[in-house]
Amino acid sequence: MHTPTRQLTLVVMLIALGLHADAEQSRQGELTAGQNILWMDPGDVASLDFQYGTGGSDRQPQPPFQFVDEDLSGTNPKINVTDSRGMKWNIKWGEEASPSTFCTRLVWACGYFAQPEYFLPQGEIYGVHGLRRAESRVAKDGSFVNARFQLRSDWPQYQEGQHWKWTKNPFVGTHEFQGLKILVLLVSNWDSKDPNLSIFEDNSADGLRYFYADDDWGASLGKWGGRFSRSKWDCKGFTKETSHFVTVGGDGFLRWGFKGKNEKDVRSDITVEDVRWLLQYLGQVTDEQINDGLNASGASAEDVDCFARALRMRIEQLQRLAS
Repeated sequence: MHTPTRQLTLVVMLIALGLHADAEQSRQGELTAGQNILWMDPGDVASLDFQYGTGGSDRQPQPPFQFVDEDLSGTNPKINVTDSRGMKWNIKWGEEASPSTFCTRLVWACGYFAQPEYFLPQGEIYGVHGLRRAESRVAKDGSFVNARFQLRSDWPQYQEGQHWKWTKNPFVGTHEFQGLKILVLLVSNWDSKDPNLSIFEDNSADGLRYFYADDDWGASLGKWGGRFSRSKWDCKGFTKETSHFVTVGGDGFLRWGFKGKNEKDVRSDITVEDVRWLLQYLGQVTDEQINDGLNASGASAEDVDCFARALRMRIEQLQRLAS
């Protein structure tokens, strides 16, 4: 007797779901026309400050920090705070804090967009309450250790729900796009999924601009391994796989040892010319800068030496290919 009612309800639900999907698709496509930017000339790379990165010393977080709320996105414990100047920060703990801080300095030095990030070995947050995943990271008195602070600025502004793909974007086929993929391979960032490819809107200059970026470098500097053997911030694993970083096959094509999410898309179609293009900038990065960046990311003295040596070995492999 109630079958027609159930059928009507089902139809209404299906229509609602369809309208929601259409609205979501429309919302994700609502970027106002502007300039699409993946890369900008970094200038004199060897003079860039790896201690403070793209934010410089003036923008580093200033205590006291005031609790705003807990960020339950992703898999790592995170919370949002403001500092003494009212600047907004997202704090992350765990094994992604250090590689994220370092890698943003490296990609920035090569001309790619990165949000300002800083690693704080200790600090205190006021007003913390109701924590779930981050409860073990903040003591009852608000103190914490070993945290990555990422600036959340109004401009450039992260575009919620707007993502691009490794296989579909305005830059496919360019040296700039291939250079970004080489950096992903260089640091073994195996969490190379499309949702980590973000868009930031900027209207602070003349005209509207959109910065396209890989916005998550936390799963780097470890083993690309297999699904159950990958690691992060693991110099022994990173060094062990360095000898398999890149080779040239008998057919002249480059062979990358990297394994990760979307690995075929990330490794595909990279040529020696792409490597040569990136080395114009990556090749200028000095050992001192790498050391400064690692020290600023919470690395121990042993890890600084280990990571710096492995990264230099990988860069030298690229240089041998290019020559």
